[in-house]
Amino acid sequence: MESSVVFLLILATITFTTDRGSCQTIHASKNPVAVGSNVTLYSQTNVTQGVWMFENNIIVMIFAGNPVISDSWRDRVTYNSTTSSLAIRSLQLEDSGVYTLQAVNVFHAELILSVRVPISNVTLTAKATNLVAINDTAVLMCSVSNGTSLSYVWLINKTVVSGANVQLSNGNATLTIDPVTRHDNGEFKCKVSNGISIATSPPVFLNISYGPSNTTMSILPTESDHIYRTGSNLTLSCSTLSSPTATIEWMAKGRALNNHGPWINLNNVTESDSGYYKCVFHNPVTSRFSSASTMIQILDPLEAVEVNRIGGPAILNEPFTLHCEVTGTVDSVQWWRNWQIIVPDNTMIIDTKNRTLILNPIQRSDNGDYKCQAFNSVSNMTSSPYVVVVNYGPGMPTIMGPSVVKAGLNITLTCNASSNPPAHYKWYFNNSLKADTAKFVTPRLTEDSSGIYTCMAYNNITGQNKTAQKMLTVVDPITDVQVEAPMDPPKEGHSYMLTCNVTGPADHVYWMKNGSVLHVDSGYAFHMNNKTLSFDSLYRNDTGYYKCIALNAVGNMTSPPHKLIVNFGPETPVISGPRYAETGDVATFNCSAMSVPSSQFSWWFNGTGLSNTSMFTTKPLHLNMSGEYTCMAYNHVTGKNSSVSKMLTVVEAILSVRIINSTVPISSENFTLTCEVTGPYDTIYWMKNNTILNMNATDYHMENNTLHFTPVTTDNDGTYQCVAKNMAVQFKSPMYTLLVNYGPLSMDISGPFVGMDLRALLMCSADSRPDCDFFWYLNNNSSAVIKTGPTITFAVTPANFGNYICVARNPVTTISMYRSEFVNVTGRATAVHFSSGGGLMTMGLFAVFVPVLFT
Repeated sequence: MESSVVFLLILATITFTTDRGSCQTIHASKNPVAVGSNVTLYSQTNVTQGVWMFENNIIVMIFAGNPVISDSWRDRVTYNSTTSSLAIRSLQLEDSGVYTLQAVNVFHAELILSVRVPISNVTLTAKATNLVAINDTAVLMCSVSNGTSLSYVWLINKTVVSGANVQLSNGNATLTIDPVTRHDNGEFKCKVSNGISIATSPPVFLNISYGPSNTTMSILPTESDHIYRTGSNLTLSCSTLSSPTATIEWMAKGRALNNHGPWINLNNVTESDSGYYKCVFHNPVTSRFSSASTMIQILDPLEAVEVNRIGGPAILNEPFTLHCEVTGTVDSVQWWRNWQIIVPDNTMIIDTKNRTLILNPIQRSDNGDYKCQAFNSVSNMTSSPYVVVVNYGPGMPTIMGPSVVKAGLNITLTCNASSNPPAHYKWYFNNSLKADTAKFVTPRLTEDSSGIYTCMAYNNITGQNKTAQKMLTVVDPITDVQVEAPMDPPKEGHSYMLTCNVTGPADHVYWMKNGSVLHVDSGYAFHMNNKTLSFDSLYRNDTGYYKCIALNAVGNMTSPPHKLIVNFGPETPVISGPRYAETGDVATFNCSAMSVPSSQFSWWFNGTGLSNTSMFTTKPLHLNMSGEYTCMAYNHVTGKNSSVSKMLTVVEAILSVRIINSTVPISSENFTLTCEVTGPYDTIYWMKNNTILNMNATDYHMENNTLHFTPVTTDNDGTYQCVAKNMAVQFKSPMYTLLVNYGPLSMDISGPFVGMDLRALLMCSADSRPDCDFFWYLNNNSSAVIKTGPTITFAVTPANFGNYICVARNPVTTISMYRSEFVNVTGRATAVHFSSGGGLMTMGLFAVFVPVLFT
């Protein structure tokens, strides 16, 4: 009794503290399960403290130590502490229900387990198996000896039974089909399952009698309207749906044919075979009848089709009728024109009853090939083309040919009128017949041939005619055209006139200048029917080539060109020549003036004539030849003259210019160049390398005629000139080349170089202008020069070893500089090696050894 109390207290505690909101599930090794089999229940989560229950009754209490299994389950369950799974053995139907696993303070999960009895001995029975469609109902019952939780599936011919006439009852164990149809014929089975087993009943066969129904008749060959050509071979066949097979009987035109097969043959049919054909089916089981019938018509094909004209020929704007003649039975006709079906409209009327085509009124566009196509149900035939040509005209004639003709010629007048057939033509002049052809060639024309010519066109089919007229004018030609001018020469500012003389009648005259037509609004005046061209006041730009052109109705002629040259001037002359000149020189003047013709010229000085040419050259000039020189231009045609003067000033000549200097240019010292001028001058300026010197520079300046360099440097090297100016000329001096002396700026000793004769060579060089003089000393002995010149040679012996000094002296700048080189020998005599050293020495140090050199 104490154990029971403790067990209930523990259960109460666990139940109170369990979290039912945790999402966990229980799984079964299989579900549903068969009676007597085993199952294992488990969770994915291991439970250390909780309980397994069935329908809220405890199966196992789970503790950290040994689990406690309920007495009623101890013989049939096994609990696995490692996986928290529960194995149940020898299951019974009453073990079906809800199994729960609770983990304290973790989760609560449930599982419904179903224990079922396996299915055995499935049987199927039917109330009746031979049934008539539509009339009868089928009832089938499925029974099972053993099994629980049963599910039924009904099969017909291995397909699940379905349809509006299907009903299931008795837990789906009974199948009712009300009413049965022909589709319900076949093998039925009942399939039973319950999740642990499945079984199918032996088959039951239903035999459904039906029909006849869906009876049809077909005819070969196939024609939609069942109309056939005579001589055809036809096969009629009937079919129906029926079980068992129905009997068949054939009838034609209401009479039995004594034929009981599924088809009959009609060979080489004639029109007498036309009529209704019928097949009748009978099912002896269902006692039902069914039939199908068709109307068959046999026709002869068309034999001939032809198009004929009714009435007169086709004449424009009159009615015209075509008729389609057909041999044979015809249902309809179709009209064609130029291979296009004719569609009726207001002018094309098709009479289907009389098979006629009426064109009212017919037009020229109705020309073409017309055909009639006739139809019946078994054939169609098209006529040969009937060519319709519309007769018309003539229209208003058109006369081709000139209206105005030169006298003495023959012309051709051509008459043409639109007409079908082509029109006939006649020509009349002054009511007299001249020709009966479309073309009329006149005799040689005179002025009497002028007048009205008439053409008449006539159509002998339409009976119509039309006339047209043409006015012809015969005119004499122009034979000559000339431009005439007055005797007086044309002068600018004077009136002038040109006349166009024409031989022959001229209707119009117009003028051209330089190939362009002249107009009144261009400033020209025309008189006497434009035969006279007047200039109220000539201008020089009126100069040019003038032509006049005369026209009449039969031609035109242009005069030869007349060259009009307007004389004018002279304008004010222009003198080219100097304004200033030096004594001893000559001055040349050229005089020109605008003038037509060219002017004559004369030169004057102080009222005295000098020359009668446009160019005038003076004699060698003196100061008293300064003054005004006048040129007069004269035009002998216009009688006008014009003068202009030019002032000449004669100045004394500059005789010579040269550059002199009194010092030697040495770099960094002041230096001057002086411009020496012989003769009077106004100004001078300096040039370097052919460029005028800029006197704003800082390293040189000019005072009077002297150029000062303060100081001069090698940058001032170049070619200099001074230029002396007066009013007449600029006199340049000969070129003076300035080369600034400098240095020495740097020195160098190269060597020693040893030859095959065992003599050594030292070479001394210096940057200097002019080249330096060189002096050689040995071992600082300034009292004895051992060699002069840029090189020194000596024998390779110990006596000649030591410190060699080279002194470079510029003979112009008197600047000296020296450099030393120490020469020694090492090794054996067969292989001499020098060790040398030295450097550039300052002037102060060397002065101790050779003071005499710098005094």
